[in-house]
Amino acid sequence: MKENYRVTGMTCAACSAAVERAVKKVPGVQKAEVNLLDGSMVAEYDEEKTNAQSIIRAVEQAGYGASLPSAKASAAAPAEDPQKAQQAELHSMKVRLAVSFAFLIPLMWVSMGHMMGLPLPAFLSGMEGAIPFALTQLLLTLPILYVNRKYYQVGYKTLLHGSPNMDSLIAIGSTAAVVYGIFALYRMGWAMGTGDMATVEKYHMDLYFESAGTILTLITLGKFLEARAKGKTGAAIRALLDLAPKTALVVRDGAEVEIPAEQVQPGDVVAIRPGMRIPVDGTVLDGSSAVDESAITGESIPVEKQPGSRVIAATINKSGAFTFRAEQVGEDTTLARIVELVRQAGAGKAPIAKLADRVSGVFVPVVIGIAVLAFAVWMLAGQSLEFALSRSIAVLVISCPCALGLATPVAIMVGTGKAARLGILFHNAEALENAHRIDTVVLDKTGTITEGRPQVTDIAPAGGTADELLAAAASLEHSSEHPLAEAIVEYAAARDLPVRPVSGFAALPGRGLRAVLDGRQWLAGNARLMQEEGVELGEASARADELAEQGKTPLFFACEGCLAGVIAVADVVKPTSAAAIRELSRMGVDVWMLTGDNARTAEAIRRQLDIPHVQAEVLPQDKEEAVRRLQKEGRRVAMVGDGINDAPALVRADVGIAIGAGTDVAIESADVVLMKSDLWDVVTALRLSRSVIRNIRENLFWAFFYNAVGIPLAAGALWPAFHLALNPMFGAAAMSLSSVCVVSNALRLNLFRAGTPQQTETAAEARDVTVIPLPAAQAVQPKIAGGDTMKKVLHVEGMMCAHCKAHVEKALSAVPGVTEAVADLESKTATVTLAADVADDLLSAAVAEAGYTVTGVDA
Repeated sequence: MKENYRVTGMTCAACSAAVERAVKKVPGVQKAEVNLLDGSMVAEYDEEKTNAQSIIRAVEQAGYGASLPSAKASAAAPAEDPQKAQQAELHSMKVRLAVSFAFLIPLMWVSMGHMMGLPLPAFLSGMEGAIPFALTQLLLTLPILYVNRKYYQVGYKTLLHGSPNMDSLIAIGSTAAVVYGIFALYRMGWAMGTGDMATVEKYHMDLYFESAGTILTLITLGKFLEARAKGKTGAAIRALLDLAPKTALVVRDGAEVEIPAEQVQPGDVVAIRPGMRIPVDGTVLDGSSAVDESAITGESIPVEKQPGSRVIAATINKSGAFTFRAEQVGEDTTLARIVELVRQAGAGKAPIAKLADRVSGVFVPVVIGIAVLAFAVWMLAGQSLEFALSRSIAVLVISCPCALGLATPVAIMVGTGKAARLGILFHNAEALENAHRIDTVVLDKTGTITEGRPQVTDIAPAGGTADELLAAAASLEHSSEHPLAEAIVEYAAARDLPVRPVSGFAALPGRGLRAVLDGRQWLAGNARLMQEEGVELGEASARADELAEQGKTPLFFACEGCLAGVIAVADVVKPTSAAAIRELSRMGVDVWMLTGDNARTAEAIRRQLDIPHVQAEVLPQDKEEAVRRLQKEGRRVAMVGDGINDAPALVRADVGIAIGAGTDVAIESADVVLMKSDLWDVVTALRLSRSVIRNIRENLFWAFFYNAVGIPLAAGALWPAFHLALNPMFGAAAMSLSSVCVVSNALRLNLFRAGTPQQTETAAEARDVTVIPLPAAQAVQPKIAGGDTMKKVLHVEGMMCAHCKAHVEKALSAVPGVTEAVADLESKTATVTLAADVADDLLSAAVAEAGYTVTGVDA
């Protein structure tokens, strides 16, 4: 049986590891996986050998809390929303931090102010004020200890259960400082009563209450900043669920009835109108449309749907209306399966063990053992109780985990801050740590490597100019809602080309469109439409095949049965993609590209960017499976994507990286967000992560170096030979020095430089439209008498004399495409000879500007 549990009390990777170890020891448990980020655990066990209560009891005995969710989660709704718990924890930490600093500041003034020349009240000064001096520090320390009592509750509990963590180190170190301070306070009180002012002077400045306060406050600050950057796995699932429409239009008894989407049953007939989201999976019964499936498949171009076509829940109907039969509903829809994949991937993530947490299990017992051993050895050696206790406490004070605790979070804070300034957002510290191990990067194509929207790339006019073809194409496509049409209209608008009105517009599903422009019948669409209409393509067919091999979509345009030209549209490569992929390979990272696009398009991108591995026509579960397969090969995988379809793979990967211009789901599911939507930032993120981990290791070295040198001195190793023993004051100084070194070293990360990628020629050329005219034989040749030229006769009213005749001829000759204009006063006509088809409206407008009226045009 497989069950989900909520686990409380975990604060670090050592905690999650301890919970896993405890549960795996229960007879009958086959598998246990703990997710530290959302405080959950998935356990598989044999119901005949154990039960849920035994597992919960094992977790509790390990020092943590566990419970079953109040209700089973469906694939369409989260079992429990950890968002409120996370917000409550963050608010609690804010309060703790505010109280800690409120008391730490006066504590530091009392204990250290006189060293900097700051005045102290008379009752705290001199030997006479030694007791008030110490008591004031103790009283200022107590609130800090109280508000941060969680460290003691968790730290000592885990220590007693044999699984110490970072909280154990914090608790022991701060406790040692407080105990020593209280010990010194008692010694001063006794000495004051007996008149032993030498002892009072000895312990007067030998108080370490401020050390305890500083330790707790700084660690709380680090944990607060770390908690604020935690990932929001629940938000990712909510964003996925928001894609599904809340209602559906179901056809019952011949009428459309709006019902909640969850009430749709298999076999129901569902009606879809333009702009609506599809509520469930099914098969089209009647009608046709183009459906945007980018949320599910990653395909940037909407898919034409006709009777018999499959439709998927959460996809968007762009144009047209249709009905379909519901087949997969509720938990069986594609969207629900994606939600479940995100949940499973999140729950199955391996616990991230921070370096400091991994060593704490050894470091703490060793330090405690040394402290106890030092006490026992000096007592057996005949030294006084005070001397032995002083040596033992000195060991604990110098082993204070301040530097050890700060080694990781300080470097991560500086690293994440630097990353943010570079436009890279890490959702959590674990992502920054994990990124340095990445040896394989999996890239989604659409919106990640490419721009994510179609653009005009090539124009091949068959006679006439590129602008004339483009103007005609934009006029025809202006009434279409297809994204390819939008690309042509946008490009024509960018070139300030006029859009002329059309009539008789008719969309031809799966093929293109038909319309009348300037009195002539035009066709626009794919090769299939041209073949059905008997349009001879000639060499244009070969040119279209070349464009298709390059991953572009060729659109044919024909006028009056003759080919007018070809315009290619494609999702072009981003300027820095080639440089980023090249740099990743240089760094020793293996690059894969996964895409929902067809194999031809994927292969064209692979050749263009020299990508080693490509997999095309993949669905969301295929992407997640591909990442899982690479992980099984022992690879550390980073997934880079921008669509909802990438969400399961983003969560499954060791590090999920989302393009900032992508969907909210991709951003919430990822560990890293690239705000500039620039693939080069993947390179920067990996390089920065490596720098941060190197910095952390340096920090840990310094932290342990001071402890390695200081602990033997504190234990009295030099006392027999030199009568030298480390005073706890010097122990605290060594601890402070190690902290200064750690923080200073971490600040060096601000010097990190991202580097500047060079835009490749391929990427630059992608922004320029290529114009390659087709052979003249393919040019539009309207059927008129007189060979290779076209003539039109305009009936003009208002011409009265030779001056009028000259004015009309001059006006018509100025129209582009007109090679000759001859006006006749007797017949009231003007005959124009054209090198290419010129719209009747343009000719009439030219005559009208000259002050005359055109009553008709004969071709």
